Amino acid sequence: MTSSATGSQRIVITGGSGFVGSHLCDALIARGDRVVCVDNLCTGRRANVEHLIGNPAFEFHEVDVIRELPVDGPVDAVMHLASPASPPEYLRMPLESLDVGSIGTRRALDLALRHKARFLLASTVRSSSSTTAAPTAPARSSTSWATRR
Repeated sequence: MTSSATGSQRIVITGGSGFVGSHLCDALIARGDRVVCVDNLCTGRRANVEHLIGNPAFEFHEVDVIRELPVDGPVDAVMHLASPASPPEYLRMPLESLDVGSIGTRRALDLALRHKARFLLASTVRSSSSTTAAPTAPARSSTSWATRR
């Protein structure tokens, strides 16, 4: 599955300039992989990956995965981390948060499928009780509707 005889992989990371994504970029490059970082810098920081700019194993694309995912060349893996990760961020951008979780995931999946690449989805899951607002509806049972008789 590797894109070269050296055994290194070319890995696309959406949300690659965020806290987790930038550390993942560092770790993958340190192990010898090539990284394509895609981020619109809505919540990520260019400063998190600035030290990688100029490294031949690193590419940075400032684009929004809701609009496009322009990656040319071989792709061995796609890691979709793009998402506002804290309650203030996703409460400030509720529609964009939903779009990156649906449209952005679809674009990342399509890229992985086109290249027969591995796919990883990392998502922030928050319930109403984990934000500062009090829940407005009673808690629901965790029993799946499919298991009820």
